[in-house]
Amino acid sequence: MTRPLLALEGVHTHIGRYHILQGIDLEVAEGELTVLLGRNGAGKTTTMRTIMGLWHASSGAICFDGKPIEKAATPVIARLGIAYVPENMGIFGTLSVRENLVLAAAEGPIERNRLARVFELFPPLETFFELPAGNLSGGQKQMLSIARAMVERRRLALIDEPSKGLSPSMVGTMTEALLELKRAGTTILLVEQNFATAEAVGDRVAVMDDGRIVHRGPMTELAANRALQERLMGLSLEAHQ
Repeated sequence: MTRPLLALEGVHTHIGRYHILQGIDLEVAEGELTVLLGRNGAGKTTTMRTIMGLWHASSGAICFDGKPIEKAATPVIARLGIAYVPENMGIFGTLSVRENLVLAAAEGPIERNRLARVFELFPPLETFFELPAGNLSGGQKQMLSIARAMVERRRLALIDEPSKGLSPSMVGTMTEALLELKRAGTTILLVEQNFATAEAVGDRVAVMDDGRIVHRGPMTELAANRALQERLMGLSLEAHQ
């Protein structure tokens, strides 16, 4: 494993009286795509939101490129080169597709070749470029949420369940977009319930249960070991395909 770009050590997060994360230890290697798996309620989204500073860790350390960020505000974390694609997509419905993409390109104008690649992957975004993003279908909004992470060079992207609710053909497009993002040099931490997608894109995997990491290792190892899948998840991950 190459050096970690992102490292969590002993991270606990409380939301009100609920103790959600209970000592998370996680490393995300630079240049790789790490998949975070686990049952609903295991703490995956809380982990993403804690990294991004939307919820602050009660204790423990979060380091990005060797620098502590667990006490930093979300805008500061974003300016370090970290993009967050939440499960609810986080787009601005009253703004046009173009305006959503321009806002995501905080460093200046969108590079023409990047915009061309976005349109190649997601043709509807070019068709509806000047229309309000709120008019897009659910799948098209998900396209836009991923495109927002692609239009500017980011060192790390936190992506939460991008294929949720998509048609099988759209899942294939989303898989290619994730691979394109990785090829462009972005390190990715991905929450994904579709195991076929996770297997296709993942270099490494961490499995969560009850607010803890219960397994970490190469994705190929988990994909090849049905007994390990059943022990970690309670059922074969083939059922998630």
